[in-house]
Amino acid sequence: MTQLIASDFMGAVPAAHAGGWRAQLELAFATCEGRSFLARRRHFGPLYVQRPFYPEGAAVCHVYILHPPGGVVGGDELAINIHVEARAHALVTTPASGKFYCSAGATASLTQQIHVASGGVLEWLPQDNIFFSGSRVDIKTNVYLAADSVFAGWEIGSLGRPAAAEYYAAGQLSQRFEIWRDGVPLCVERSACSGNSRFLHTAWGLRGHAVMGTMLCVTSEGGLISRIRELMQDDIYADIFTVTRLDDVLVCRYLGNDAAQARRCFARVWAAVRPLLLGRAACMPRIWST
Repeated sequence: MTQLIASDFMGAVPAAHAGGWRAQLELAFATCEGRSFLARRRHFGPLYVQRPFYPEGAAVCHVYILHPPGGVVGGDELAINIHVEARAHALVTTPASGKFYCSAGATASLTQQIHVASGGVLEWLPQDNIFFSGSRVDIKTNVYLAADSVFAGWEIGSLGRPAAAEYYAAGQLSQRFEIWRDGVPLCVERSACSGNSRFLHTAWGLRGHAVMGTMLCVTSEGGLISRIRELMQDDIYADIFTVTRLDDVLVCRYLGNDAAQARRCFARVWAAVRPLLLGRAACMPRIWST
């Protein structure tokens, strides 16, 4: 079989404008004869992917989203659209932490739209985002699923750089993550915080921690909560870790001061959950080890 990848630029809109960079990326995954592949990729501006990888065989297509500037500043507008067609399976990650730098006043935006068709699978496993003090950021992620599609993913954010004793003393962060199935909302989460606000320090907020993460997995599989709690109860590096269920959405949360620990905790959960959902052992992206 000959694999075809459509790759082109999206329209004639310039990548740079007066307020910052504009970048868009559209990916579509399809399947043929048991092989998942990147059927279409379109982009403009500094946001794209290189070749796909197959570390676990032809059935699962691994892709790394690249942002060559290495950081986002006020006024930048990034948009990512991912379509997983029927019965295709994709794992999408990033090669490094995202960085949102101090802004002179303009807001940086990141909009992510994910569609997974019937029988499709998407593993959305980006590395963490670092929000520098003084950054102004708006992130929206919408996931649209069919009745029998599978989604598992996480988002990890660091307010400031605690390892360098740089804290989130100023700025504004707004985040929204929604999962819909056949037009019905399964999970709608919204959060907002300001630099040096009470939310960062009080017991009902972040309790002085700088790193927060949420992992969401759409599944009706029973018994996962007790299995995950048993798995994580002896993890001395987990800081604050919880797991619960919102109907068919398994929700894990991390609160601590180390983004690498947050990813490691979520990776342990996914290693336990993936065989039950997909009949496959976890295969973490190679780029995480470089």
